[in-house]
Amino acid sequence: MAKTETMTINMGPQHPSTHGVLQLVLELDGEIVRKITPHIGFLHRGVEKLAEHRTYHQVLPLTDRLDYLAPMHNNLGYVLAVEKLLGIDDQIPERANAVRVLMAELTRIKSHLVWLATHALDIGAMTVFLYCFRERERIMDFYEKISGARMTSNYFRVGGLSSDLPDGIEKEIRAFIDEMPGHVDTYEGLLSGNVIWQKRVMGVGVIEAKDAIDIGLTGPALRASGVDWDLRRDQSYCDYDKYDFQVITGKDGDTWTRYKCRLDEIRESCKIVRQVLDGLKPGPILADCPKVCLPPKKDVVNTIEGLIHHFKIITEGFKPEPGEVYVGVENPKGEVGYYLVSDGSPHPYRMKIRPASFVNLQALPQMAEGAMIADVIAIIGTLDVVLGEIDR
Repeated sequence: MAKTETMTINMGPQHPSTHGVLQLVLELDGEIVRKITPHIGFLHRGVEKLAEHRTYHQVLPLTDRLDYLAPMHNNLGYVLAVEKLLGIDDQIPERANAVRVLMAELTRIKSHLVWLATHALDIGAMTVFLYCFRERERIMDFYEKISGARMTSNYFRVGGLSSDLPDGIEKEIRAFIDEMPGHVDTYEGLLSGNVIWQKRVMGVGVIEAKDAIDIGLTGPALRASGVDWDLRRDQSYCDYDKYDFQVITGKDGDTWTRYKCRLDEIRESCKIVRQVLDGLKPGPILADCPKVCLPPKKDVVNTIEGLIHHFKIITEGFKPEPGEVYVGVENPKGEVGYYLVSDGSPHPYRMKIRPASFVNLQALPQMAEGAMIADVIAIIGTLDVVLGEIDR
């Protein structure tokens, strides 16, 4: 009787297809993955601890560098949480909310472009990489003109925006949005009908709806499994309920379906941006509130009472007390949430981030075990992880 043995190898932490310093320990039976164990921590920067020693305003630049492909969403989730903590969330001007949606949806397009470019390159399709970065460059130009930075932008502020849109930018964005659906058609023309692409992604990395919910998947990775959940619609913020858009879902829960969902999300983001531009009106961009505004103090700060409180959160659901708040937003990868606790001072007593990439990564073993080693590359790409957010 033939004797078989498994072999353990490292993929990463310096590997082009792990999308950052992610180490995967693979136990292989030939080319079949029997076990996969992700190891993180090579990029840890202690963002949550750093926030305790900065004012609420000074924390903002730390959030840009979490998911550095979607900095506007990280800014947005944080400022919404602080605004809710201060009790000024109902005072944000209409124009500020509209511009926030505008930038958030441009960022969604930009992030999905980088995802498609790198995902396709991982599997061997180089042309799409060049095309996607061509379109991404135009959004980066908008970033630079609006916020002054091309990547780690810092445009949103507690209460509104740092500045108004520059003259002429709306016309440039509209021209880009009118062209973008045609570019998405081009990407699909290059990939969707390609037999090699189909064989590499169809039926690969399947996860059922129940398992996706149990693991905590959010974003396109959840919706591709048939779960119709999107915070923009289901827990509306920044007046998203005023815009007409479709929440894209699939049913097969494989890499192909997640690819199709993200492409359709780009099209829906174009629709939202167009609606924002059509309805954008002049007006203030900052809330009319005091320059110095301290949050209420949370009573539960000592260890024992804090543990009891957090146990109640786990068993009974989150019911915020004065001085604490949680706000989540729908970033391109899923739900990014900020939990803030105040002691009444100008800086957070505690900040906890719920990052989409970190939570989504735990689905990797379930999606990849039993697959071929080459499929691991496709599955990592389909999760669209960013290590800056995972190793926060």
